[in-house]
Amino acid sequence: MNPLRRLDELIKRYPELGSQRDNILKSYKILENSYENGGKLLIAGNGGSAADAEHIVGELMKGFENPRKLGKTEVEKMRSVNKEFGNILGEYLQGSLPAIALDGHFALTTAYMNDCEPLLCFAQQVNGYGREGDVFFGISTSGNSKNVLYAAIVAKAKGMKVIGLTGAKYSKLSEIADSTIHSPQTRTYMIQEHHLPIYHCLCLMLEDRFFGE
Repeated sequence: MNPLRRLDELIKRYPELGSQRDNILKSYKILENSYENGGKLLIAGNGGSAADAEHIVGELMKGFENPRKLGKTEVEKMRSVNKEFGNILGEYLQGSLPAIALDGHFALTTAYMNDCEPLLCFAQQVNGYGREGDVFFGISTSGNSKNVLYAAIVAKAKGMKVIGLTGAKYSKLSEIADSTIHSPQTRTYMIQEHHLPIYHCLCLMLEDRFFGE
């Protein structure tokens, strides 16, 4: 499927997101360019947005709608190391788009929060993982979550692109981000109800681009 058809489907199902079509497409292009050049995605959010960060990783790091079967060359390389295990790996491994949710590293984050500055726990990971050409995806319903903002600033300083996913109001994250996708809502749970189909659309577009038939 053409990646742009996924965007058309999203707007058809959620007409209220029509105003965000250009922002979604711009964000997709940022992600596409990064992955084309060997980059990776770092994602952060708080509460429900932390769950969304983990959700996005799950859609990118394994098959979503496409089984993403490995190529013959990849399978043969594993079989050359061990034929028995290589056959199993070749059967079940799936293609991945590298993505890391920054909320999930409990030993690291609790150590950093205890020893240093709690609000910089995401920024520390961007500092360690991030490279020029990577993308930081900040999810914040207000767009003003300080730990997300600190991480976004570090990302920009490192030559990374920044995508924001927020609510309707203009925010500090909007000022920093290269592209910001806004839910038209202002109440947290309603904003989050839009965030899921938006990032599902982005993940489907990327899967179509990199693993489509």
